Amino acid sequence: MQSGRGEAAAVTRSDAATRREDVLDAAIAEFAQHGFHGASTPAIARRAGISQPYIYALFPNKKALFAAAHTRVVDRIREGFADAARDATSPGEALRRAGSSFLETGREALLCQLQGYAASGDPELREHVRAEFTRLFDDVRAITGASRDDVALFFAGGMFLTVAGALDVPKAYWPKPPYGGS
Repeated sequence: MQSGRGEAAAVTRSDAATRREDVLDAAIAEFAQHGFHGASTPAIARRAGISQPYIYALFPNKKALFAAAHTRVVDRIREGFADAARDATSPGEALRRAGSSFLETGREALLCQLQGYAASGDPELREHVRAEFTRLFDDVRAITGASRDDVALFFAGGMFLTVAGALDVPKAYWPKPPYGGS
């Protein structure tokens, strides 16, 4: 016979994990729209449907929340690259597939990613954003088998797609697919 204590603890952990996910989604939206300095934890709490103090039960401060939201965006991009490049027969094909998958990245995620770069005037945030950038760069090399130079060019194209997507630039100004790879 099981005690209800274990089940209650599991439900509490599950609820906390769900709330953390909700807070991160709300933070991504708020930081995308207002940046690190303009976003407020009360607004993030409202979006997540929780109290502001609960944010600080999940994250020690606003910088930690921003870093976690930024990491979430980068992780989603990485997952998209890995899924798209799976079973590619060459590094060039893997980069093209990964580049095409990037087009599926939502505008909110693109804006949040750009806000990470904009917040890099703060040394702590710069360290975090740089670490995520280099980790993604190294992961793209590992996922695709592409050379350092090809991945650098892939990222250069990705920056164009990020800015164009964030600005809603008409497709007539975009390069023609495939994106990335030689």
